[in-house]
Amino acid sequence: MSSAMILREAKREDLSTIVRMLADDPLGQKRHRVEDPLPQDYYTAFEAIAASPANALYVAEIDGEIVGTMQLTFVPGLDYLGAERMMIEAVRIARGRRNAGLGKAMIAEAVAIARRRGCQRVELTSSASRKDAHRFYERLGFTASHVGMKLMLK
Repeated sequence: MSSAMILREAKREDLSTIVRMLADDPLGQKRHRVEDPLPQDYYTAFEAIAASPANALYVAEIDGEIVGTMQLTFVPGLDYLGAERMMIEAVRIARGRRNAGLGKAMIAEAVAIARRRGCQRVELTSSASRKDAHRFYERLGFTASHVGMKLMLK
């Protein structure tokens, strides 16, 4: 029997595993470079995330194996009387561990972090092509309330 999932802040040495998970689907393959060693840009981004009190990169572990990852970003705003909101991004579960409740457990932990911090709401975005992910988030209580747009600069 395996141990319970543990969610912890990522360490620099976790980056290779995190990037492999991020690249493990057709969209991720277009966005990421899985190389040994990893491109320096990943380490630069990790250091910026780790240094920011408004960001946290997490990994989920079971029995010492990294099985998931996500990034949380806390955004202050004037809406809702100056309420802070939390954004969830880059949620991934290792291919061999999907459909076992880990994503649900990770999102529950993220929501608990937002509540403890006093956030007014939790938001996330998901690529329009990820229909299964949309159904998953809806089952967890998220609603498709806005239309997101982006302008790619690079």
